Amino acid sequence: MSYLIDGNNVMDQAGTLDQDLSFARKRLINELVRFVAAKRVKIRVVFDGIPEEDFPEGRSYKSVKILYARPGSDADSRIKDIIRKSSYKRDMTLVSSDKELGVFARRQGTRVISAGQFRSMLRETSEQPDTVGDTCCPEPVNVDEWLDFFEKTKKP
Repeated sequence: MSYLIDGNNVMDQAGTLDQDLSFARKRLINELVRFVAAKRVKIRVVFDGIPEEDFPEGRSYKSVKILYARPGSDADSRIKDIIRKSSYKRDMTLVSSDKELGVFARRQGTRVISAGQFRSMLRETSEQPDTVGDTCCPEPVNVDEWLDFFEKTKKP
């Protein structure tokens, strides 16, 4: 399953859009990264405005593809183009509370959830314990302890 995120719409839902835009974008991207890791899904997020220096157009950051509105256009138009050109419309979920965009997506066969619903999903993910670290790496080994152990068990 993949998600297509109306970035500014989701930031507005969180009340962070009026704050430092760069910080709000980075915060959302980090929340999306955690969501991807927990749910094993694909995410593309589309923002209005000019691209961030740290997150340029088309960059994938930890499995989150970052896109922006085309010059002289808006994110909604870019999202419509993505949906229109997609071969997997039925496997995609649009995240936006924009009514017109939602109607368009549904007519194309794309599932739609509101920014508020998705915010709840992000909260649930952030409240879950971080299991990535638990499964990826063993506890550090105390080499001196092991050397001491094997020295004592060595036969003369």
